[in-house]
Amino acid sequence: MPGASDRLTFLLSLVPYLMDHDGISVTDVADHFGVPADLVREAVRLIAVSGVPGETRQYLHGDLFDIHWEEFETNDTIALTHLVAIDDSPRFSAREAAALIAGLQYLSSLPENADSEAIASLMAKLTRSASAAPSQVAVARTDSGSAISLIQAAVRDGVQVEFDYLNARGEQEKRRVDPWRVESVDRDWYLRGWCHLRGAIRTFRLDRMSAVRATTLPTDPRSDDVVLPDTLFEGSASDLDVVVELPKSAAPLLADYAPQPSGTDAGLPAGHVRRTLRVAHHHGLKRLVTGFAGVVIVVSPDEARQAVRGWAEAGVHAYDENTPSDGGSR
Repeated sequence: MPGASDRLTFLLSLVPYLMDHDGISVTDVADHFGVPADLVREAVRLIAVSGVPGETRQYLHGDLFDIHWEEFETNDTIALTHLVAIDDSPRFSAREAAALIAGLQYLSSLPENADSEAIASLMAKLTRSASAAPSQVAVARTDSGSAISLIQAAVRDGVQVEFDYLNARGEQEKRRVDPWRVESVDRDWYLRGWCHLRGAIRTFRLDRMSAVRATTLPTDPRSDDVVLPDTLFEGSASDLDVVVELPKSAAPLLADYAPQPSGTDAGLPAGHVRRTLRVAHHHGLKRLVTGFAGVVIVVSPDEARQAVRGWAEAGVHAYDENTPSDGGSR
């Protein structure tokens, strides 16, 4: 027979289960929890005499759980007819439930969580238990899903992977890598491993990889002096300093660039600061400025300003080329 702690755990799990499965048979409950049917009947009778005392500090009828006794005694079926305190527990707001459901949808979109019944069940419970109907949300599957599965398999099998990689300068390169780890930051996925082209540890964004394939070449044994850093991005001695101006409230969003105060902020608009960032090359600033359009201003050096300016002008020029000269519609 189960011990006292096991019985308590069973009771704590039984009530929520019965709430989600109204009119369920004793046999089905016993099969679900893997316990004897007699233990289920005993627990149900105990639940029916449990509750929370009212204002008089006595247990009146409305202060106790109750079940459909005729169904229980005649058909061996459990149906709760009165709940105590359970409905008084805090509920998620519709917005909170929608946010949690969106997060669960994202998790279910990942290859390792595909078709997860547990995630689907949890989303259904959040929908039912929210204070109001959550907003309908839909999170698309990640475009890197197939690459994630392939690389994860290569990590498990200990084989190298090859792929074409579009670097931040817009250059296409063929890479062969010993895959060590696949990680995500927000919605971006990264491969970390030993790059045979560079002869060093490198980090690759999966959405910049194409023609990914696993080879039959085994990964090289990792020497003791090669350590994968805990942080996703590591600076190097060849990194360049770039000074940017932005609202102080937005400065924490640049944490990946290890921002440092840059001199005095005197003369700047109210609430603005200047920070010095470390970047591998000035071309990488294009993505930064795009992500914080109208927020981040590149101050120096001139080479950095020219890289961003040239990229922006090229974008504007592309629009101009597609504008009809006769003023007609496109």
